[in-house]
Amino acid sequence: MKDIIYLDHAAATPVSGKVLDAMQPYFSERFFNPSSPYLPAVEVRRAYEAAKGEIAAAIGAKGSDLVMTAGATESINLAFTSVRGPATVSLVSAIEHPAVLAAACAAGKLETIKVNQHGVIDLGYLQTKLTPQTGLVSVALVNNELGSIQPISDAAAIIKAERLRRLGAGEKTPIYLHCDASQGFGLLDINVARLGVDMLTLNAAKIYGPKQVGLLWIRPGVKLNPVVAGGGQEMGLRSGTENVAGAVGFAAAVRDAKKHMKSEVKRLAELKSLLKDRLGQIEGIEFLGSDKKQLVSFLPVTVPGIDAERLIFALESDGVLIATGAACAANKGTKSHVLDAIGLSDEQAMGSLRITLGRLNDEAGIKRAADLIKAAINKERQRLSGL
Repeated sequence: MKDIIYLDHAAATPVSGKVLDAMQPYFSERFFNPSSPYLPAVEVRRAYEAAKGEIAAAIGAKGSDLVMTAGATESINLAFTSVRGPATVSLVSAIEHPAVLAAACAAGKLETIKVNQHGVIDLGYLQTKLTPQTGLVSVALVNNELGSIQPISDAAAIIKAERLRRLGAGEKTPIYLHCDASQGFGLLDINVARLGVDMLTLNAAKIYGPKQVGLLWIRPGVKLNPVVAGGGQEMGLRSGTENVAGAVGFAAAVRDAKKHMKSEVKRLAELKSLLKDRLGQIEGIEFLGSDKKQLVSFLPVTVPGIDAERLIFALESDGVLIATGAACAANKGTKSHVLDAIGLSDEQAMGSLRITLGRLNDEAGIKRAADLIKAAINKERQRLSGL
């Protein structure tokens, strides 16, 4: 990674040295099954529960209300088991992650909440879309392509009012609010009580922890069905021998992120400002989203008339790793539904880049990246003018 400038932290982060050190013993010396009765296994069980407790405390929760999963996608799918039958409606934002959209479709009827040009949900529209058949509302705290921060606590207030209305009307269909906070964790102060959510998804891989390790926080009283059947671990909702190393690594990543959050937010804000100033010199470039409601690590842009996919391959040869949008959408070669939802034209969408900053970035690298991006765009424009 020495000569690489990595600008895709929203897609993946490297496991930090502290996390790797914390996990290492549970691959070898402390390999015991936490369900076994002898002392070494009991000690492993204690370490596992302590890790869950530490993660939970970071979001103002209890470890007993967490279900550990194999990443955010499984957590999201588990949340959607709260939907009761094909007639129940799932209401999600129009810019949700494909995992949410797919889980909602599988659970029953799907309807979407409009967003504005900055990718922020329309709360008035959300209120008008609620019906007695709405069973689950799911909105990510931070959108994974634009970095737009959603007004989750305001949405929670609307849903709470609907819940009270149903109670007064004698309607029995429960309504829950689920939030995927994977992208915002580590850079935003997240507390389940202040957000007012019923379920919250987190992902270790977004905060320099191990991949395939996630969780779902579940408010007591929310009824779910298991997506993995077996020995009854994790409150019977996620069977299988516990991933102790993963949980311990997740806790270490949370501890490190919490310790350095204020300084990292400040550092990233300065790098983002520097990069934005330099990229702003490129003719025709447009910045997506709103600074006031955008995660500090995100800087999505579009250069209409440029083929962004050609651009990322050219930049890769110069040592700059960057994405055209969400990794899953780019992999399918399809137009991003997120960019479509905020009203971008096909030309704007084709020229879009998602730049996301993180621990691997510094001032020198950002300056060099800006120069290389500008040069690559100019070269592509010269090619197109020749055609």
